[in-house]
Amino acid sequence: MATYRVNPDAVEQARRLIDGHQYTLDSDWGRVQPRADAENAYLQRHSWADYAAWHLGLTEGAAEETKARYAFVYGDLRRVHRSGLIACVYRAAEWRHKDIELAAHDLLQYLDTAAGIVPSTAA
Repeated sequence: MATYRVNPDAVEQARRLIDGHQYTLDSDWGRVQPRADAENAYLQRHSWADYAAWHLGLTEGAAEETKARYAFVYGDLRRVHRSGLIACVYRAAEWRHKDIELAAHDLLQYLDTAAGIVPSTAA
């Protein structure tokens, strides 16, 4: 199984996007997550560093400037998606990548706070 480390540039970009209200709270992640053709089009117009900033994980041992290097995408290459962050939390937890799980969870909490989503009180 691959091992990953947190991509600090992605965490920083996600926070910047959230601060700039560039996020979507309700989306079907299965439909909006970037597909290979969208990623390829993005890479034609942007740098690998730009592409990397959309991925919370860096794959250990994978070559730089390859798609295999980047994992745990959290947005649609334009906006942060709450559903994308949730998917990152769940996938990272399932695969036991604790650092990625915690980074995604922290960003999810940051987004919820910025969006005014308040926890419900237990009855």
